[in-house]
Amino acid sequence: MTTRVVVAGSANMDLVGLAPSLPRPGETVLGDDFVMTAGGKGSNQAIAAALAGAETTFLGAIGSDAFGVTLQARLGAAGVDVSLLRTSYGSSGVAVIMVDRAGENSILVSPGANRTFADLTEDETAAIAAADVLLCQQEIPMPTVQAALRAGRANGTRTILNAAPARALPSGLLDEVDLLVVNETEARAITGGGDPDMSALLALVPRVVLTLSGNGSRYADRDGADVHVPAYRVEVADTTAAGDAFTGALAVAWGEGRDLIDAIRWANAAGAACVRRVGASNALPVRADIEELFRTRESS
Repeated sequence: MTTRVVVAGSANMDLVGLAPSLPRPGETVLGDDFVMTAGGKGSNQAIAAALAGAETTFLGAIGSDAFGVTLQARLGAAGVDVSLLRTSYGSSGVAVIMVDRAGENSILVSPGANRTFADLTEDETAAIAAADVLLCQQEIPMPTVQAALRAGRANGTRTILNAAPARALPSGLLDEVDLLVVNETEARAITGGGDPDMSALLALVPRVVLTLSGNGSRYADRDGADVHVPAYRVEVADTTAAGDAFTGALAVAWGEGRDLIDAIRWANAAGAACVRRVGASNALPVRADIEELFRTRESS
């Protein structure tokens, strides 16, 4: 039976410039190339989940501009259900991304229509209730994130919050989260600074995945697990959508019934497959690419 994943989040058009190095303040750098592609953490994670094999529905908002048309088409082409996608008059979200030759990036996001995604409809709430897994991020209004997570928890849907980008969290929001996915910066934003404190995070949520970039991931839960899951070693072209590939694949694997440590190993393979290509949604791997890397690790 196919896993059903609902992603509630942002959709942006990504304008990606490739250059030898990232410009410092006041500096102009001559670039190598330019790519325009559909992005946004919500859209990326929805596409990642669909390509990884889930029946995926995206909840969010696009603008009435040409970027909105492209975003909707890209989601649909990846197999994402966009029947509940809203269109708001005005501009779509836009992300300006700079990537250097080492694969490091710098990102500026203008939310556009994503700001208008508020007050869940009955149909949106019903989609969440019917899903196996709900996946949210923090590029849309926080009251909408909280309402979606609350709807998931109330209806027995597993809830995942990728707390990115780091933002102040409304009171009670983490009470609705089954699994928190954060990097070190986001973890510090939640716990108040210093080194990421897993025990402090577990006081707020029952399960935590801490992503460690090229060092893999760390998983901990209230049952006493605390496990480092190594990364896959691949040649890196661009790290822009690696976290979204990881999180989307993690939602799929957990929804399919894998235990979370195995699901993280599979998600690490998705992230590794993603960084081998330049771009955002266009770099996200299909299930066969994830399985190929995963089998390589399992057979080694």
